[in-house]
Order: sequence, then C-alpha cells, then structure tokens
Amino acid sequence: MRTFDFSPLYRSTVGFDNLTSLLDSVSQWDKNQPSYPPYNIELVEEDHYRITMAVAGFVQDELDIQVEKQTLTVRGNRQTDDESRTYLHRGIAGRNFERHFRLADHVKVSGARLENGLLHIDLRRELPESMKPRSIEIKSADPRLIDVDSIEKDQAA
Repeated sequence: MRTFDFSPLYRSTVGFDNLTSLLDSVSQWDKNQPSYPPYNIELVEEDHYRITMAVAGFVQDELDIQVEKQTLTVRGNRQTDDESRTYLHRGIAGRNFERHFRLADHVKVSGARLENGLLHIDLRRELPESMKPRSIEIKSADPRLIDVDSIEKDQAA
C-alpha cells in the first residue's frame, strides 16, 4: 500500500486538507476501472482538455455522456449485435461499457463529437470572476485618526 506524507505541503498551503482523502479515493477508484475502451487524456491548450475514447463499432445513439457532481460518466450500450454473422476471429471489441472520470473544480464539458470510431469529449476549466487574480489596495494608516473601538476593547479586557 502506498502512503504519501503531505506534511511539507501543509506548511505552505491553506485549504487543501481534503487532498489526502481525494488521492486515496481516486487510487481505489482507479483499481476497479475496466481497461475497455482505451482512451487518451490530452491538454490541448491552457485550461482546455480533451478525452478521446476508441469506440469502434458504436453509433452515436448507443453512446451516453453525463456529468453529475464532478464525475463524468461515459456509457456505451450496443443495441443490436448481428447474430447472422459467423466470425472466424473477433478482435474488435464491441461490448457495453461504463467509464468514469473525476473532474476538478470548475471543469465543464464544452462538447463531444464522434469521428472515425473515436469519441472526443472537450473540457474547459472556467474560473469564476471571484477566483481570478485581483489586486488588493494597500491603504496607509493616518496617524491622526484613533480607533476608539479597539481602545475600549483593550480597557475592558
């Protein structure tokens, strides 16, 4: 079993307390994931990602993509299998599947397309205005002004 020591990280960060539980859950979750269908995850450009899945033999109506609570789920359900064919070798997998991807905060699915047996799912990180960098004005204290409230609190203590 792998364990990670995050104590050095905690010295210079604030609010990442749930990081260890997230990594543990993802490592357990990944062990239970099937290897079919094969997929790629790529960084297309800053804050733009693409998941490409090899779904040979599936048509658009047999694929379903859903996002719920930061989990992207891709399902493939074959509606018909041509029983009239006699295969001497069947190397192209066409079985049903369900694959899950955990999405980071503010990552949204921006689109999907099926092209040449590949399902492309585009994702984009969209930071809200409140999360974007902003400058904080530094005010200088006027020595002629006295904070009466803080003096009264000190005297009461």
